[in-house]
Amino acid sequence: MKFTSRRSNVHGRNGIVATTQPLAAMAGLRTLINGGNAVDAAVAAAATLNVVEPMSTGVGGDLFALVKMGPHAKITALNASGRSAGATSIQELRDQNFSEIPSDSPYSVTVPGTVSGWHSLTNRYGNMDLQECLKPAIEYAENGYPVSEIIAAQWKANAARISKTGLKSDLLINGRPPNPGEIVTMPELAQTLRTIGEGGMDAFYKGDLASKITAHVQSLGGWLTKEDFAQHEASWVKPISTEYRGVTCWECPPNGQGLNTLIALNILSGFDISKMGFQSIETYHHLIEAMRLAFIDGETYIADPDTSNIPIKSLLSKEHADYKRSFITPDNVADVDVSINQNLINDTVYISVVDKDGNACSLINSLFEAFGSGIVVPETSIALHNRGKGFSLTDNHANLIKPNKRPFHTIIPAMATIDNQLWLTYGVMGGMQQAQGHLQMLVNMIDFKLSPQKALDAPRFRTSITNESFIETIAQNNILTGLKAKGHNISFAEPHPSFFGSGQIIETNLENGMLIGGSEPRSDGMAVAW
Repeated sequence: MKFTSRRSNVHGRNGIVATTQPLAAMAGLRTLINGGNAVDAAVAAAATLNVVEPMSTGVGGDLFALVKMGPHAKITALNASGRSAGATSIQELRDQNFSEIPSDSPYSVTVPGTVSGWHSLTNRYGNMDLQECLKPAIEYAENGYPVSEIIAAQWKANAARISKTGLKSDLLINGRPPNPGEIVTMPELAQTLRTIGEGGMDAFYKGDLASKITAHVQSLGGWLTKEDFAQHEASWVKPISTEYRGVTCWECPPNGQGLNTLIALNILSGFDISKMGFQSIETYHHLIEAMRLAFIDGETYIADPDTSNIPIKSLLSKEHADYKRSFITPDNVADVDVSINQNLINDTVYISVVDKDGNACSLINSLFEAFGSGIVVPETSIALHNRGKGFSLTDNHANLIKPNKRPFHTIIPAMATIDNQLWLTYGVMGGMQQAQGHLQMLVNMIDFKLSPQKALDAPRFRTSITNESFIETIAQNNILTGLKAKGHNISFAEPHPSFFGSGQIIETNLENGMLIGGSEPRSDGMAVAW
């Protein structure tokens, strides 16, 4: 069965940039052509997305990245997510009768890590400095750009989130979102980016920007202080991986949810998925079940590794995969809640870039929900993320909110290697869809030998621990009825990038080094090459 978005794979020899917006993709490509490497291009594209897709990403968000510099280098991981305020008080939240952290409150704002991520990447691996990488974004912000249809629709759908604090910012034009094709300029945001380019990390975490952000958050009742900003730094960490049918699949470690993908892959490794057939009822059933079983582990264990003992080695062991797999039967839905093994305790925008030298950067930079918390800092046009929503208010929960703690994160860049050679640089945005998006892309390419673009075109599912699942309407009707017969609580839903994920893939041909790019057909995504 074939599914097509009428898009072709993009081929190139000197580099490919793939992301959700054509102007940002071109900013990355221009950076490559001007002598930058994959890391420089990824940062340039990320900064440009802050301007041309401002509801999704920006300096008020967080960042994770995987980097591989050259064919023989090891993959490194960067965690540029921020921590909660030192003055965080769970009692203050409980006194207000909150059962969870409101997504539009100042309590959901942790220290934004994006700028530390941009700095760390360019400082360690870049051919260019951060100021040079920010030039395309500043250019678009100052001179203006036409808003595309999909982004205009997202802007309009979420404009109410910034109606209280963003009315005088660049994010609304006389109090309204821009129309498709309308030229938008962002002078405040341009100045913010210029300040960061000229002053680097200190300008954001110790300068006037930190003062404006913390003063505004405190005026709304939040806890963040300049000291919280001054103490922030990104962390270079060891990536985690697992083997799936001869392919090594790489993710960032917790506090991100990449572990969910790897656990699901380990569970699936015991089934012959290719024989079940592409887009078959059996394949969907096994992928959904593996993902739900992985999610219950993630819900239990994934948290800030600095404050929690996460048994990663045990969770990725063959023995644990065998145990979890035993809950999957051909004809019935598993009770995933009983699959938790307590004995283990002993131990958002996506950008993919590969350059002509085999350097690769897989990067996610996100505000979480659209415009994050909806809190826009006056005089800066910085929308602050709401990653603090990932904290729990339940005692003994791994993500119980505490001072100076990183919350659970959904955003996860990824890579895949074969015999230590880079094969895939990829990611799928979309909250909790990200881990299951990774799983589906990998199965499409490994088990069913699809090209990057076809792997992205194929219908997807979205599932959860609670056995509420959805499948895209472009899938065959018999899949829905067949899954319902097995006990899945599943419905059709229209294809949408924020619900079923928005992916980008760059494949490196291991025989001749040619690069092959695919981009999300459900959004404005584009892969560009030279």
